[in-house]
Amino acid sequence: MTALRATPAGLPPRLPSRDRSTAGERAPRGLSPMLSRLAAERATGVLLRECGTLYLAQGRVVHAESPAAPGLDVLLTAHGTLDTAVWQDAVTRADDLHGAARLLVESGRLTSGTLELCHLGALYDAAYFALAPSSAPGRFRYGTGHWLGPVRPVPVAAVERETLRRRDLLHRIWPDPGTDSAPLTRADPPRAPALTARQRAVVALLDGARTATDIARALGRPAFHTLVDIRRLAAAGVLAPRPPHPTPAHPTHPDREPTPQRIHAEPADREPTPQRTHPEPADRGHAPQQTRTEPPARGPTPQRTHPDPPDRRPAPERACPHPADPPSLPVRPRPPALAERLAPDDPDVALLRRVRDALEAL
Repeated sequence: MTALRATPAGLPPRLPSRDRSTAGERAPRGLSPMLSRLAAERATGVLLRECGTLYLAQGRVVHAESPAAPGLDVLLTAHGTLDTAVWQDAVTRADDLHGAARLLVESGRLTSGTLELCHLGALYDAAYFALAPSSAPGRFRYGTGHWLGPVRPVPVAAVERETLRRRDLLHRIWPDPGTDSAPLTRADPPRAPALTARQRAVVALLDGARTATDIARALGRPAFHTLVDIRRLAAAGVLAPRPPHPTPAHPTHPDREPTPQRIHAEPADREPTPQRTHPEPADRGHAPQQTRTEPPARGPTPQRTHPDPPDRRPAPERACPHPADPPSLPVRPRPPALAERLAPDDPDVALLRRVRDALEAL
């Protein structure tokens, strides 16, 4: 059990004390039952976990990768041990028979001791994150190798033992794991401690956005070694996780700010409307003044529009002298009445009489 005590004002926070009686309960043995079973089966393939990947050959770990840890390429090229172009060329030419590690050693670019030392550092560094507790089950693919090729296989028991040792070391330094993944920012301790060169390099990269993994990649160091420096700085009060950004109390205010601008713009668009309505009262009440002022402004256009208002007001002045008469449409002839059609001199009546006379003669 960890006990935290309040410190007097002006002093850095005290390191938490560790209860050794529960150390075994906090870090139980057997980090991955699947990994232990694969080691017993002497399986060959790749174990996919939530935070990383472990490559096995005959039940031993030959390589490890994790997004939280810099890869072997970063450790070799960051400080000039190996040129980046040489590394890329070896990766491109690697195949099942000749891995990238063998090509680098045979070409004389790296010694076998340097490659083995860097490879073990990258393997243990990535395995620490790959074996972290996770909620997703692991998956294993049989028969899948790595393009790097064999360098120095490590027993599964040694990988698990080193992972547990590193967890315990970080817990003794500072038991709060919040600094391992959160963006880090500088703190202002009342009494800043003396920093080492490695710690000063870490503090120089604190900008409120970089995480421990980002700092490790920028420095070209293993992620676990960077975590050690970061937890020591956190225990001394030099750095802390960046606090989350406060959520605005009224998030809709920024959306409402442009509303007054749209309201003010509408009257501006309607300003020409009174200018168009002013000439109308002038036409009705002061016709002589309008005839003098409008021709210079509108040219011949007002001359065509002036007759329209007088035509609408005095109806008797229209072209039609009788407003009650229908419009000048073509007049349809009225059909003759029944009495007119039966008149003696009507051609139809005469025709009917001749037909009747002809029928009576028969």
